[in-house]
Amino acid sequence: MSEHNNKSLAFFGKSNYIWMMVGAALIIIGMVVMSGGKSADPNVFNANEVYSFRRITIAPILIIAGFIVEIYAIFKKS
Repeated sequence: MSEHNNKSLAFFGKSNYIWMMVGAALIIIGMVVMSGGKSADPNVFNANEVYSFRRITIAPILIIAGFIVEIYAIFKKS
């Protein structure tokens, strides 16, 4: 019989999971920032609310940053 080494079979270390949670949080925050823009009257279109700086600039930057952090977390050596 061969002896079994006590090596961990985990793919990622603790720091990888922490970075993954940070990336997921950035993606979720970006989605929340992008949401909204609903008008009380469906016949009224408020372009300033729908195409605000927060929705078309800040939210996508947060989401892309979240994906970059996720890629870093996956490829980071533990």
